[in-house]
Amino acid sequence: MKKLCISIICILCVCVAPIMTGYTQNYVLAETNFEVDAKVGFLMDYNSSEVLYEQNADSELQIASIVKLMTIYLTLEELNDGKISLSDKLTSTTNASGMGGSQVFIDPNVQYTVEEMLKSVIMASANDASVALAEHISGSEGNFVKRMNKRASELGMRNTVYVNCSGLPAPMQHSTARDTAILLANLIPNETYHKYCKIWMDELIHPSGRKTELVNTNKLIRYYPGCDCGKTGSTDEAGYCLSASAIKDNMRLVAVVMGAKTGKERFNQTAKLFNYGFANFTNEKIVSKSEPISTLKVKKSEINQIETYASEDFYGIVKRGEKANWEVSTEQQESITAPLKSGDKVGNLIITRKGVVVKEIAIVINQDIAPITFGQGLKKIINHF
Repeated sequence: MKKLCISIICILCVCVAPIMTGYTQNYVLAETNFEVDAKVGFLMDYNSSEVLYEQNADSELQIASIVKLMTIYLTLEELNDGKISLSDKLTSTTNASGMGGSQVFIDPNVQYTVEEMLKSVIMASANDASVALAEHISGSEGNFVKRMNKRASELGMRNTVYVNCSGLPAPMQHSTARDTAILLANLIPNETYHKYCKIWMDELIHPSGRKTELVNTNKLIRYYPGCDCGKTGSTDEAGYCLSASAIKDNMRLVAVVMGAKTGKERFNQTAKLFNYGFANFTNEKIVSKSEPISTLKVKKSEINQIETYASEDFYGIVKRGEKANWEVSTEQQESITAPLKSGDKVGNLIITRKGVVVKEIAIVINQDIAPITFGQGLKKIINHF
C-alpha cells in the first residue's frame, strides 16, 4: 500500500510539474498547433517583413474588395506626385454610378471631390467611388487596371492579377495573402490613408443635398486596441476577407485572413493572429537614430570631424525568450568635404538576419558644415605650427 501511494505521488508530480513550470514563465511560448479557421492566414512583422505565421499564404484566390487597396494606393500616389489634389472636382459617369454592390450611391453626371470619393472607398468600400476615381485618373477603368497590374509587379506582388478596381467577382482576378500584406505594408506610411481609415463614422453629402452615411467596414478599428488601418472584402466566391494592421509597444503587425465563413469570423481570426503575434514576439531597438555611429573626418572646414547618425530607428522582431540575431554593418565614407547640410547622406547601415539583407538605413550628419574662410584657414595653419 505504501509503495502504491509513493507511485501515485510520483505520477502526480510528473503531470503537475509542466503546469507549475508554465506559471513561472513571464512569456507565452509560440503555439505549435496554432491554426486560423479560414482558408488562408498570414502574419508579418511590418518593420522587418519577417513572416511570423503563414497558412496557404501563396494560394491564388479572389479577394473581393481588398482589390481596392491598389485603387487607394494608386490614388495616393497621384496625390503625392501632385498630379491631382484632394480638392479637385471629378464628374461622375453613368458607368460609375451603376456599379452596384457596396456603394455610396453617387449620382451620375455631377461633381464630387477626389477627397469625397477617396474617403468613400477607404471607409465604406464603395464600388461606385472606386470606378469614379479610376476614370478620373486614367480616363477609363480599363486603363486604370493596366496601371494596377504594372504597379503590383513593381511592388513584388508576383501572384496577383487585377481585372477591375472594385473587387466585384471576375474569374481571372486573384491575389494571395503574401501579396496583400506587401501592398498594405506599402500603404501604411501614407498619412492621408491613415487619416481616413481610422474614422469610424462620417457622411457623404451629395451635390443635391442628399446624405449617405459612411460606416467603416473594418470593425477592428473600433474594437481591437492598436488596429489603425485595413480593408475588408466579401463575395460568395471569395468568402469573408480582411487585411489589417495593428501596433503595440513599437511593434506593428500586418495580418491577412481570406476565405473565412462569416464576417464575424474574419474579424475574430484576424484578432487571433494579432494576439498570437503580440504574445509571442517583441521588437527590440537594433538601431537608434539618437546614438552616434562613428566620427568622420571633415575637409575644407573649420571643424576637423563630425559624428554620424542613422537616419531612422530600426526595431527588429525577436521571439520572446530568445536572443536577437540581427547584425548591423557599416558602409561609410572615410571623409567628407565642406560645404554640407544637415541630413546629407554619408553612408549606409546594412541590417541583416540569417545572412539576408532586411533593410538599408542611410547614415547622415546632423548639422550644417560651412566651408572654411580664408581667415579661418590662415588661423588653422598658424595654430598647427
